[in-house]
Amino acid sequence: MIPDIGAAFGQYTYLLTEVVWGTVAVGLLYRAGALVQAARTIGALYPIAYVWDWYTLRIGVFEIPLRTGVELLGIPIEEHLFMVVVPALVLGIHETLRKTDERHPSSGTVENRG
Repeated sequence: MIPDIGAAFGQYTYLLTEVVWGTVAVGLLYRAGALVQAARTIGALYPIAYVWDWYTLRIGVFEIPLRTGVELLGIPIEEHLFMVVVPALVLGIHETLRKTDERHPSSGTVENRG
């Protein structure tokens, strides 16, 4: 059985999950020394993600029931955070694995040659 944190945090559930996973993402990026590079990538992706999110919300692809109700530029504030947290987490994991491979070259990874 999956714990229902929505029952405990109500309208703040989505916001809380973004803060928790965002903290993990920032920690990974900091550990990998990739905060600035990730910020640049997220900045480039953000406008695309915003338009995509705005459109799908407007046509009714999905709804977000456990949110604060605060909107910015036509979408929930939690979605703005989501559009930063998801790529940050992906990049944090990627950079952490890359740094690990650099420290342990015998890990069996294939290097780019060219």
